[in-house]
Amino acid sequence: MRGVVFDGTRTEVVDDLEIRDPGPGEVLVAVAAAGLCHSDLSVIDGTIPFPVPVVLGHEGAGVVEAVGRGVGHVRPGDHVALSTLANCGTCPQCDRGRPTMCRRAIGRPGRPFSRGGRELFQFASNSAFAERTLVRAVQAVKIPADLPLTAAALIGCGVLTGVGAVLNRAKVDRGDSVVVIGTGGVGLNVLQGARLAGALTVVAVDSNPAKEAVARQFGATHFLTGTDGVRDILPDGADHAFECVGRTELIRQAIDLLDRHGQAVLLGVPAADAEASFTVSSMYLDKSILGCRYGSSRPQRDIALYADLYRSGRLLLDELVTETYPVEDFAKAAADAHHGRVARGVLVF
Repeated sequence: MRGVVFDGTRTEVVDDLEIRDPGPGEVLVAVAAAGLCHSDLSVIDGTIPFPVPVVLGHEGAGVVEAVGRGVGHVRPGDHVALSTLANCGTCPQCDRGRPTMCRRAIGRPGRPFSRGGRELFQFASNSAFAERTLVRAVQAVKIPADLPLTAAALIGCGVLTGVGAVLNRAKVDRGDSVVVIGTGGVGLNVLQGARLAGALTVVAVDSNPAKEAVARQFGATHFLTGTDGVRDILPDGADHAFECVGRTELIRQAIDLLDRHGQAVLLGVPAADAEASFTVSSMYLDKSILGCRYGSSRPQRDIALYADLYRSGRLLLDELVTETYPVEDFAKAAADAHHGRVARGVLVF
């Protein structure tokens, strides 16, 4: 079968991948569509360290082909969106409703794929850039069959992360002010999360002026190409500032833009050893810096919710899909994503 493999030096589309049958508590999914997220590119450029060789991809949707023993919530033929959280469901964090903090869901990559007799790692417990992938049952979330799979694919990372950061982590309230730095795939979902939460003033900041129209479509009330003008719009500062790029200087700017009791939420991914600074005295007015993993989401609940919001016309998904690419055109899709030519490119099989 076809898939996108990174061997530590180069990335190629191969056609000789093999995958094992599902074991107990596992689901085999025929992937129909997979979003190309910057996290995939970050593995390739070394920003996110990951063992190789690895089958890339972590944002996908498809149709269940087979299930292992003990799986009852999905069956062959069901449409599913995939999450990256292979959480155990029994540890104290899972029991508290915090699957993103489950230690079994972090940093323990499996190897269900093989090629030429050699095992390959699975990226983010998902590897959606393959015609078939194998996930834990908890990662497969049943969705309505009338939900386009190209749109559903984007729920599993960009939507969960961006909208979830607003609703679950920051808990933006009605009338709040929000600044979003970076309007890529995650930033646009932060914008629509702020809209869903009822934020009153939503300032999008992106160095590319061509992104203004789509930022406003997703919920921005103002658009700037730099943070210098934010104080003209919000003289006292923002209740919430979301950094969605992963640059330390922008993290500092997000912190500096906060009002009293404001929150800076970090969503962008800088290099693993990157350090950021801030003025300590500025924090004593009850300001907070919040890390956020995967939108602090609970995928079985949140993916179903976002699917319903999409079907009711309140959540934008189709508008995120700027371009679809056959998997063989991965190189072009990656280049378009790297240069910001697409909000979200989607690979299709």
